[in-house]
Amino acid sequence: MKNFTIYLVILVFLFVTKVLGQESFESRAKKIANKIENITKEEKAALKEEVEAVNVQLSEGKITQEQADKRKKELAEARAVIIEEKVTLAQNELNDLVQQKVDGKIKEQDSSHIYVIRWNPKRDKDSIHGERRTTSQFVFAMGLNNMMADGKLQDANYSFIGSHFYEWGFTYNSRLMKNDNLLHAKYGLSLMYNNIRATDNRSFVVNGNQTELQTNAINLDESRFRNVYLVLPLHLEFDFSKPQISNEKTYFRTHKSFRFGIGGYAGINVKSKQILKYDQDDLDYKTTIKGDYNVNNFIYGLSSYIGYKEMSLYVKYDLNPLFENNLVKENNISLGLRFDLN
Repeated sequence: MKNFTIYLVILVFLFVTKVLGQESFESRAKKIANKIENITKEEKAALKEEVEAVNVQLSEGKITQEQADKRKKELAEARAVIIEEKVTLAQNELNDLVQQKVDGKIKEQDSSHIYVIRWNPKRDKDSIHGERRTTSQFVFAMGLNNMMADGKLQDANYSFIGSHFYEWGFTYNSRLMKNDNLLHAKYGLSLMYNNIRATDNRSFVVNGNQTELQTNAINLDESRFRNVYLVLPLHLEFDFSKPQISNEKTYFRTHKSFRFGIGGYAGINVKSKQILKYDQDDLDYKTTIKGDYNVNNFIYGLSSYIGYKEMSLYVKYDLNPLFENNLVKENNISLGLRFDLN
């Protein structure tokens, strides 16, 4: 737990630096967010057309319901792979941006630049007269990942600092009360990547209905196990943003002050794979092994976040174990930073 405390302090430090240097970081992050948004929208639209074509075949009696369900799952998995490949470059760009923020290389904008943003007549007009009860955000989250068993962190089996999670998607934020800004329902769709790195030169091996960590015969430079999920998150969000008053009318805004959310998520596993890297005879090798690894097809869990404006500390915990039949039940737990960008 000592390591856990250290990294929690690091995350808090990142949160504080975000509060102190908001504008410059946001503008760059939103550009990357728009790039990822366009990729995801295009692939989702393509998937919708493919699924509709399958439904037509089903209605015409050309395929059975079982064949249709199987085909839809295959199409969803294929599109998830395409999204992963296209978004990886943008993800790396966003990771670099966060690292620059940590290293202090991103300077705060001067007051004159902030003045222009806040007082542009068109933006001001839109912000006052374009109020909506429901808004949308691009969500990106990243941080540390590990496993829990019997209430204990399994950092002896999995590298604490080497295991990471990533999540990106879109949410809708609906104000629940007409004349009060405190309570919001936040819901959407996300791709969730959970990575764990085994310690002591081990990797996962399937032995019947058991998935076990076994020592490798060769010296591994990296042993990483990745699971990709398509999930539906749902949170009740408490937003303490103060209302604006103009012409004796009250207008509500979100993500302008402190806020926190509590809720959960549920979804399906779309891909599991193990990545092994090693050196042999002065050559570098990378092996990717795809399979089900007895991983649960479904995922559901609890999640919560607390933050200021667009950034928050984020924790999530899977209520069902990673592996379906293992004697030792290990549940994924994640702690990191979350960005909700309007």
